[in-house]
Amino acid sequence: MNQGEAPVPKEQRVSQVEGGLQTMAAAHDLEMESVNLNMERENKELEEEKTWVDGGGKDPPKGRKVHRIVSKWMLPEPVRKTYLERANCLPPPVFIISISLAELAVFIYYAVWKPQKQWITLDTGILESPLIYSPEKREEAWRFISYMLVHAGVQHIVGNLLMQLVLGIPLEMVHKGLRVGLVYLAGVIAGSLASSIFDPLRSLVGASGGVYALMGGYFMNVLVNFREMIPVLGIFRLLIIILIVVSDMGFALYRRFFVPENGSPVSFAAHIAGGFAGMSIGYTVFSCFDKALLKDPRFWIAIAAYLACVLFAVFFNIFLSPAN
Repeated sequence: MNQGEAPVPKEQRVSQVEGGLQTMAAAHDLEMESVNLNMERENKELEEEKTWVDGGGKDPPKGRKVHRIVSKWMLPEPVRKTYLERANCLPPPVFIISISLAELAVFIYYAVWKPQKQWITLDTGILESPLIYSPEKREEAWRFISYMLVHAGVQHIVGNLLMQLVLGIPLEMVHKGLRVGLVYLAGVIAGSLASSIFDPLRSLVGASGGVYALMGGYFMNVLVNFREMIPVLGIFRLLIIILIVVSDMGFALYRRFFVPENGSPVSFAAHIAGGFAGMSIGYTVFSCFDKALLKDPRFWIAIAAYLACVLFAVFFNIFLSPAN
């Protein structure tokens, strides 16, 4: 001991040791409490599932497990219990399945029964279709929606069907067909109107506007509720979405700028507009799982902004479009 240092009383040293031990014990208690909470939560879920099965619930055990997985992928933790209490497959995801079958049927019709040079990438048949959006026939208003049924080739339809089935079915299981259909069709209409403004001299085919609306709404929910939607899987999901978007946009840009003039175009403007529709209307709809959608002011703000854009697009097409 140095001469300038005063000796520490024994009682003070004992007190310091006891204080350190108490701090370590408190930290250990907090850690154990966290572990116990997680174990209690898992046990509670298992007990709820057992009660559901023993009590003669509507869903079999496998169906219950599917609903639990879907709830973890589609919903933040605070509302999962509400979903599981009322989860069922009635009605089934009719909208996404029906729209996918319709798109597949139209593709088979133009690939098999209409004359084509080859069916991997369709050209002449779909360009004469009454379903595609064509700038010369904009007065036929149904084309602003029906273009979603027609696809430019195998890569185009496989990509869209894969994305909308993998993402759309779980979304519809949680939010039901009316809400998912609203978001999907909002993206489809936004896609054709945006294409008519930013790419006014090109025709348009494909359901990418609707698919990107679903992706945009889901992406925003994952982003806002990141900590409550399983962080590790959340990162994985974001990377998957980004990968799909980059590859699909690459395909759209290739067909827009590198196919021959007489080829069937895919407009990248529809992708972007559909994504923005999903990030506004889609996010609001999908975040109102346990709330009345019509009572949420965010929904009406998103609808008002969307309708303002639609009115501007209609005005542009009537009075300002170069296609006139």
